[in-house]
Amino acid sequence: MKHKKVFQCQSCGYVSPKWIGKCPDCGEWNSFVEETVKDRDLKKRSTEPIKPIGLNSLQITTSDRLSTGIGELDRVLGGGIVKGSLILIGGDPGIGKSTLLLQATNNIAKTNGKVLYVSGEESLTQIKLRAERLQVSSENIFLLTENLVERILECAEEQNLSTLVVDSIQTVYTEDSVSAPGSVSQIRESATKFMNFAKSTGVPVFLIGHVTKEGAIAGPRVLEHLVDTVLYFEGDRGYAYRILRSVKNRFGSTNEIGVFEMTEAGLAEVENPSLIFLSEHAPTSGSTITATIEGTRAILTEIQALVTPTTFGIPRRNFIGVDYQRVNLLIAVLEKRGRINLAGADIFVNVVGGLKITEPSSDLAVLSAIISSFKDIPLHEGLVIFGEVGLSGEVRAISQTELRLREAARIGMKRAIIPKSNLERLKENFSLKIKGVKSINELIETLSI
Repeated sequence: MKHKKVFQCQSCGYVSPKWIGKCPDCGEWNSFVEETVKDRDLKKRSTEPIKPIGLNSLQITTSDRLSTGIGELDRVLGGGIVKGSLILIGGDPGIGKSTLLLQATNNIAKTNGKVLYVSGEESLTQIKLRAERLQVSSENIFLLTENLVERILECAEEQNLSTLVVDSIQTVYTEDSVSAPGSVSQIRESATKFMNFAKSTGVPVFLIGHVTKEGAIAGPRVLEHLVDTVLYFEGDRGYAYRILRSVKNRFGSTNEIGVFEMTEAGLAEVENPSLIFLSEHAPTSGSTITATIEGTRAILTEIQALVTPTTFGIPRRNFIGVDYQRVNLLIAVLEKRGRINLAGADIFVNVVGGLKITEPSSDLAVLSAIISSFKDIPLHEGLVIFGEVGLSGEVRAISQTELRLREAARIGMKRAIIPKSNLERLKENFSLKIKGVKSINELIETLSI
């Protein structure tokens, strides 16, 4: 079989016959590495006939999903693990990926049978020490320290497994690729072999993936297209809380999240995230509460802002948990439409608890926090605010308003400021005192600051 040398981008997988400084596909600099690629022998193709199966002839039952025994993980997976699925879990080093899967495999092994946990990074002694700390002691958990994919699959086929865990995909390699472990070719070939194993045997496979400093799965983005489900761990290791977010799920809702708390005994479920994120909320200036939708549920969280006169020639802008460009846009709208001069002020915005808010429904809450901090006057206690803001200063309608208000009433909020168009379409009666606003000028008047 012939071998040829190519240069491949380690970020996106783009292939070039020669070295290039900047990738023309993803724009990364100095990401090309020389790799050896085998030419595939097209003659080695299976001659066995294949037959299509009618859609109506397939029967699906609830037994096609396995419970992990962890409610928040089952929620993110869409109700449990689908048999034969390939699941990728990514996150920063030390954030809890291996801990969560070791806890999940303990529950799976007790109810569904043998689980094979493969580690290419740690020794058996290291895994055993973690298992003792997490109180994992199921007799159906089997450990394997191996890096060669063919040997892993050979061992997995000999066992009657219920689940296979590979920690991590960057440390294993296959003989079908001559590149180094962790390279684009190796990751793609190895993931493909695990995918074929999962689909042919019906055994779900978990792949743990390292992330780059930009927060993406290390290696090619094509890895995310191969798998059925992609889960990301979010949160700073300085916080006790971890957020597991679903960014791709062929068997459930996307953008679903599960909330966990890191304890001495491992990751514990947080069944009521709103109370956790608001546990230390105090009615001070620059602090407001908003309701955001994460998957199928509403979560109340605190947004804090700090506006101070700048001591530098250029004001500083630092935002954590919200989109940087979005908040800069809101500040410009507040200056132009709200007649508030922020040009000479440093502005800092933070979402408490490490949660990242991506939907525009938090616009009104961000502006309220900035206005409150600028004028150094606290907002009303028990007030929740949400709504989208346009470039002309208008407050636009958002979706799932009643779900947000329902969660706010359950937590004990007393007042709510929402878009006026949403207020006119409400079908339920709530215990909250609800005020609708049409523009940011009405917002400033309503806040009485």
